Amino acid sequence: MRLDLLTILNMERAARRPTVLITDMASGAQRLVKGADISSDPMADSLDAALRAGKSRSMEHEGQNLFLTVQAPPVRIFCIGAVHISQALAPMAKLAGFDLTIIDPRTAFATPERFPDVTVLADWPQNVIPSLGLDQYTGVCLLTHDPKIDDPALAAALKAECFYIGALGSRKTHARRVERMLAEGFGETALKRIHAPIGLDIGSVTPAEIAVSILGEIITALRKKPLRAETAA
Repeated sequence: MRLDLLTILNMERAARRPTVLITDMASGAQRLVKGADISSDPMADSLDAALRAGKSRSMEHEGQNLFLTVQAPPVRIFCIGAVHISQALAPMAKLAGFDLTIIDPRTAFATPERFPDVTVLADWPQNVIPSLGLDQYTGVCLLTHDPKIDDPALAAALKAECFYIGALGSRKTHARRVERMLAEGFGETALKRIHAPIGLDIGSVTPAEIAVSILGEIITALRKKPLRAETAA
């Protein structure tokens, strides 16, 4: 690999930004496409599909045999609320290969005993989130039902354009949440990115079932390309 490409690749990796290295298998020629530039690339659909899958692959394009080396940042999930749903979601997320962190200032709930082998930050979201570096490979689940805890994390997730933002609560609760975020200066387009009520509509009832629906929704947001009708909506 050329030194200039390697330098850019390492810089993008350090900044948690995705890239795809395209190698012509016949000539060995290479070019690097940053995640931010994929939409304008002639191979945009193929690059987007590879990046969503998070896997390197070989392919043919206009008679050329190419290999796409995908570099995607590890997905992180932050659960705001050390609740029963979080307890069920944590091991599921680990099995799916996602790094999950619990954030909750209520020290009676945010304990290592309730969340073994999970990073637990017993502090207010506004105190810890600035140092966590939320980005487009971060998912945020708001699970406390308490605006004093959830809202600062929601605002931070919207500003960072996290790939997934889910919020627990009824439609009436979410309507009040939207009103508060509008008052904070967020536009309606940004607020439509919030999945509320959180989780896929699978009729879940128990905390474990709700956790399954949340993980399914997170994977959908990460891997599935939106249909044209969904994009228009």
